[in-house]
Amino acid sequence: MSLRLVQLLGNDGERIVAAATTGTTARRLEGATSVYSMANAAISANTTLAGLLDSFELGEEIDLVGALQRKRILSPVDHPDTARVFLTGTGLTHLGSADARDRMHAKAHSADASDSMKMFRMGLEGGKPAQGQVGVQPEWFYKGDGRSIVAPESPLWSPEFAADAGEEPELAGIYIIATDGTPCRLGFTLANEFSDHVTERTNYLYLAHSKLRAASIGPELLLGELPADIRGTARITRAGQPIWEKPFLTGEANMSHYVRNLEHHHFKYDLFRRPGDLHVHFFGTATLSFADGIKARDGDVFEIEAQPFQLPLRNPLKTVAPPPTGVRIL
Repeated sequence: MSLRLVQLLGNDGERIVAAATTGTTARRLEGATSVYSMANAAISANTTLAGLLDSFELGEEIDLVGALQRKRILSPVDHPDTARVFLTGTGLTHLGSADARDRMHAKAHSADASDSMKMFRMGLEGGKPAQGQVGVQPEWFYKGDGRSIVAPESPLWSPEFAADAGEEPELAGIYIIATDGTPCRLGFTLANEFSDHVTERTNYLYLAHSKLRAASIGPELLLGELPADIRGTARITRAGQPIWEKPFLTGEANMSHYVRNLEHHHFKYDLFRRPGDLHVHFFGTATLSFADGIKARDGDVFEIEAQPFQLPLRNPLKTVAPPPTGVRIL
């Protein structure tokens, strides 16, 4: 049994939260309108989100597949102030994840191994420390704030100046910071950590530029512990037909780092422990269509699915013109 929360719009357009344990039928949590508010309530009551559910009466049944098709499902968590959301992530965390990165970056190095491969090997050797110990720190990047989050089924926007628009199928951890500065994990969600791999390939120091893109998360928030071995499928469809499809693996059995080690090296900074802030942290992947020579076009649909999640994460690609960037002198 997997306990999942979903944020969506009700029949009258009101925000609601629903809970599901098996399959794709959920029950409305009467009075709940925000997972963020529920998380704050769980902290105040010194309980978990799962424990908090007992305080809600269950309302009507909701067909999640139908709600997804009608684009009523929202991202599984949000914040009233988008500036209080951090989108961050770690790379080179999965077994095999260095292969594509090494091919992208190796030509820029005359040494026996690229910096990407060196960092991956560091993770293999020190990313899973004994309980109570601190392991090697991973690669880390910043993606944006809450404005960069795209809901399921909504267009995943790519700026006109981008050299590429590529999916990264993975998991993200969702966290809220308690009033005493303690990071609290709400759960996990499917994620498309969308990136510009051509820009990154130009020079590995362009990684920061390549990550400043939108990202999609959802549709479901999985509560509790993460299964050790998660197997999913990523695909791209064009005009309804698959042009690329590949399995992907995640969960700690397929990673070179423990999740707790990745969490430690993110939240060790005071900057990321401000009470009330929300964090979406991407855990990385080893599967990229870019590594297979695929170039997505406007209208192509990225799709990611994996058990124990019951719903796929789908988003069409859309190129958008960025606003003028001229600087006014005061």
